[in-house]
Amino acid sequence: MGIQGLAKLIADNAPSSVKENEIKNFFGRKIAVDASMSIYQFLIAVRQEASMLTNADGETTSHLVGLFYRTIRMIDNGIKPVYVFDGKPPQMKSSELEKRQERRAEAQKNLEKAEEEGVAEDVNKFSRRLVKVTKQHNDECKELLKLMGVPYVEAPCEAEAQCAALVKAGKVYATATEDMDGLTFGSTVLLRHMTFSEARKMPIKEFHLNRVLDELGLNQDEFIDLCILLGCDYCESIKGIGPKKAFEYIKSEKCIENIIKKIEGSKYKAPEDWVYKEARELFKNPEVADPETVELKWSDPDEEGLIKFLCGNKGFSEDRVKNGVKKLLKGRHGSTQGRLDSFFTVIPKSNTNTNSVKRKAEENGNAKKKGKATRGKGSAKRGK
Repeated sequence: MGIQGLAKLIADNAPSSVKENEIKNFFGRKIAVDASMSIYQFLIAVRQEASMLTNADGETTSHLVGLFYRTIRMIDNGIKPVYVFDGKPPQMKSSELEKRQERRAEAQKNLEKAEEEGVAEDVNKFSRRLVKVTKQHNDECKELLKLMGVPYVEAPCEAEAQCAALVKAGKVYATATEDMDGLTFGSTVLLRHMTFSEARKMPIKEFHLNRVLDELGLNQDEFIDLCILLGCDYCESIKGIGPKKAFEYIKSEKCIENIIKKIEGSKYKAPEDWVYKEARELFKNPEVADPETVELKWSDPDEEGLIKFLCGNKGFSEDRVKNGVKKLLKGRHGSTQGRLDSFFTVIPKSNTNTNSVKRKAEENGNAKKKGKATRGKGSAKRGK
C-alpha cells in the first residue's frame, strides 16, 4: 500500500520537489529496485488477452518476461540496477496483510460471479486483484538475475527500507518503487515508473526528499508522523482526517502526541491502543542489512545459461534471448564510462561571464578553427 495520498499531497504542496525525466537521463546511475513491487507489476501488466503468460506446461512466465526485458531496457540506457527482495514482514504489518487476504477472498467471489455471467471486463479486473507474488516467482527471478549478471539483495525485512539504506550510504543513487514509503524510510531520491514498459510512454517521476521537506516546511520526524496520519502499512490512522487536514495538523502541532491532545473532545477519535509510536520507530530504525557489508557486483551475462533456463524451460524465443544478451553486453560495458557529473563540479554563475569572454577571445583568435569546429569535421582532419 505504501503511504495513502502522499504523491498527490506532494504534487499539490511541493511541486518543484518532483520532476519528470526520461530513462536515458539516468545513464551511469546505480539504482535499487524494489523487486517485489516490480514482479507484482509484471504479473499484472505482462498479459495476453487478459491472462498471464504461460509456457507449454501452463507455468506462469509473465514475471520472467517483464524482468528480462525491463531490466535490459534499463541496462541498455546505461543504468546499473540492483534488485532488492523483501524478507520477513514486520509483525506490525500483520493487520495489513490480513486485510489484503480479505480483499483477495472478496475478489475471488466477484471473479466467480463475473465468469458465470460472462462479463469479460470484470473477469479481467478481479483476476488482477488476485495476483500475488509467490516464493517460486521470487526464486525464479533471482535465478534469472544471476544469469543476467545483475546483483540482488535479500533484505532481512522490508525491501523499501533496505533500498533507502543503500541510497543513504551512497551505494546507489535512488530507490525505484511505486510505494511512496521509500521517502518515509529516508531515501533521498525516489523514482516512480522506472520499470514501466516503454509502450506506456510514462515519464519517470523523480522525488527529492530534501526538496519535499523544504517545500512542505517539515523535518524528517514531522514528515514520518504525517505519513502515519495519511495511512501506512503498520497501523491505523485517525478516521475522518484526510490528507489536507493531516498536513494542517502536522504544520501546527508538529507531532502526533500534540495532535491527540488537540482533537480531544472533538469529532475525531484516535484509534484505541494506537501503535503509532512503534510505526514511527519502524520508519526511523528499520531492520536492514548494513549497506557497508553489501557487495554490488555486475558481471557479463551467461548466454548459455540464459538459453537453457528461458528457452529450454520457459518457452522463450532463442533469437530474442540472444538479442537480449547482446544488449546486456553492450549496455554493461557502455555504462562503465560513468556520468560526467561524477567527474566535474558545477561552475558558479559568477564565473560564467568570465569564462564566456575567455572562450570568445580564443575563438576569435582563430576563425579558421572555429569554422572547422562548426562543421564538425576539422578535428577529424587534423587527427589524420
